[in-house]
Amino acid sequence: MTTAVLDVRSLDTTIHTPDGRALHILHDVSLTIEAGECLGVVGESGSGKSVLARTVLGVHARTTRVESTGTVLLNGEDLLTATAARRGELLGTGVAMVHQDPMTSLNPVVRIADQVTESLTNRRRIGRRARRELATDLLAAVDVPDPARRARAYPHELSGGLRQRVGIAAALAGQPALLLADEPTTALDVTVQRTVLDLLDRHRETRGLATLLITHDIGLLYGRARRIAVMYGGRIVETGPTEEVTERPAHPYTAALLRSVPRVTGPLRRTLPAIPGSPPDLSRPAAGCPFAPRCELARPLCTTAAPPVQPAGPGRTVACHFPLSTMENAA
Repeated sequence: MTTAVLDVRSLDTTIHTPDGRALHILHDVSLTIEAGECLGVVGESGSGKSVLARTVLGVHARTTRVESTGTVLLNGEDLLTATAARRGELLGTGVAMVHQDPMTSLNPVVRIADQVTESLTNRRRIGRRARRELATDLLAAVDVPDPARRARAYPHELSGGLRQRVGIAAALAGQPALLLADEPTTALDVTVQRTVLDLLDRHRETRGLATLLITHDIGLLYGRARRIAVMYGGRIVETGPTEEVTERPAHPYTAALLRSVPRVTGPLRRTLPAIPGSPPDLSRPAAGCPFAPRCELARPLCTTAAPPVQPAGPGRTVACHFPLSTMENAA
């Protein structure tokens, strides 16, 4: 039996903002990732994807108070109940993160070499020369051209694609078991996006990294993630093998996301269908399914009772009162 590197069970997260609001962001979230596996988490902005990653990492904005219940097991160790000192030990070595905007995640006044090796120098003394050599090796491992020269540079001297490679090198420096990639291709052009994703795939396979790949673009996960978890309103509404979910979605929200993906075949000019309405207000949780106000197939039950998580096929689940597969069979 394979033991999951990350095992999240019944995770609920509420964020208390400085203005007194309580935002119930995550609702009963459960997922697992095994060594060498990539799990794609997809959903609109505001669905809770980044909060999920930050809750696993244990890092939130200092201006907010966060309450989380459930379990977040990293190789069997619960991160939610770990002491602050223990979580600090695991950051960079047990779990690391690649952020969506490398220009803001990198310190503009610190040289690249020092930032790439920060997770190691925080734990033991490393001489300047050894640190520079280590940074050069890590930059070379992520295909940064002329790594010795780039190690002496500052972030503003590098392109967006190179800065993201630096972020990946920094995340890999501590040899973590789990890598969280939060929208790692934001603001990059299509060619650079593919290069960055190929780089993540290569290191996932060679290092046996468990990878959580967060994106709002479900098309980006084709051929990248073995499984997909679709999030909406802080809940996971559908999970399953990527091919199964994308070819035969069981949740109406998943189907709506797929309809909005641009196609290279078909009419040259066609309007991409948009999902009507707006994402739910997380400060005012809905009594029923959070997608019901925007769902064309919603029935009265959808607005009064939260849908149960139920099987939708081998290795698949869906949180919907009336899954698409059920309705198709009824028709």
